[in-house]
Formats: sequence, C-alpha cells, structure tokens
Amino acid sequence: MASKIYTKTGDLGKTSLIGGTKVAKSHIRIDSYGTVDELNSYIGMVSDLTVEVHTKEILREIQDRLFTIGSSLACDPEKEPLMKIPDLKETDIDLLEREIDSMNDILPSMKSFILPGGHIAISTTHVARCVCRRAERCCVNMQEHELFVEPLVIKYLNRLSDYLFVLSRYTAHVLNIEELKWKPRV
Repeated sequence: MASKIYTKTGDLGKTSLIGGTKVAKSHIRIDSYGTVDELNSYIGMVSDLTVEVHTKEILREIQDRLFTIGSSLACDPEKEPLMKIPDLKETDIDLLEREIDSMNDILPSMKSFILPGGHIAISTTHVARCVCRRAERCCVNMQEHELFVEPLVIKYLNRLSDYLFVLSRYTAHVLNIEELKWKPRV
C-alpha cells in the first residue's frame, strides 16, 4: 500500500522546517517558500503554453532553480550548514540575463507600457511575473525582519521577474500578436 499523503501533523496550524523546527503556517518563511512554490506552478503553466523548445528548456531550468530556492527558504538556517541543500549560483543569474538580452535583441523597443493580455500564453506569463515579484517581496520582508535569506535568492527573483516580462513580450512576437499598449485616459 502507498504511504498516505496526509499526516495530520499540521491540523493545528503548525508545520516543520527542513531540520525539524516547528513554526506557525502563517510564518513569513512559510509564506515565502509557499509563494515560490506557487510561482513554480505558474512557470509550469507558462512552459505548457510555450511553443518553442529552447524556451521550454530554460523554463525547466528555472523550475529547478525555484526548487533550490524553496529548499533554502524551507530550511532552518541554524541547521542548514549540517545539511546538503542545493545552492543557487551567480551563473544562474547570468543565464537569465543572457536570455533577456537574446530576446530583447529581437524585440522592438518599448515606447509605452504594455498591458497583460492578447493570448493566454502572454497573460499567464504576466501572472507568473506578478507572483515572482510577490515572492521577492516576501524574501525582502524576511530580510527586513532579520530572518536569514541568501542574498542571491533575492537577486535571482528580481532578475527572473525581468525575464518573465521580456518573455511575455517575446511570446507575443513569436505568436505574431500585437502587444496591448496602455493608452491612458487624459
């Protein structure tokens, strides 16, 4: 018989960090890695809606990095040095920057703000971008509350949201869909 997915250990609103430390499910650390998990799910959806093989490969890399980030955030920082938690590397940020530059080389320069929409793949990428910014804000909030967050995590999430914005524009380009330019009422 397969093991049960439910343990009932969280029924009273507590959960365990990697390392065994119990915290409230409302703890900012739980909110942070939960938001990264939500982001990872949206990245999966973006990948499912993407037609280009190269972009799908990059998105799978990103999902792997988000699991790395989630592991880091889910770990009790006092116990992490004793564990084998994968590390984020500066080269992970370099990859995002190269991808951003490569897509930007193809895209027309922006002359106005862009509204999310035009195609489900475009709007879903914008949703992923917004969730990424929320994950970044959660991590910054942890830092402001003097809870350890690897600085590279915040840098990666910042760059990833830039990547997702450019990917939404690139997706419009690939699908030959006109970007929805914001025309403010005056």
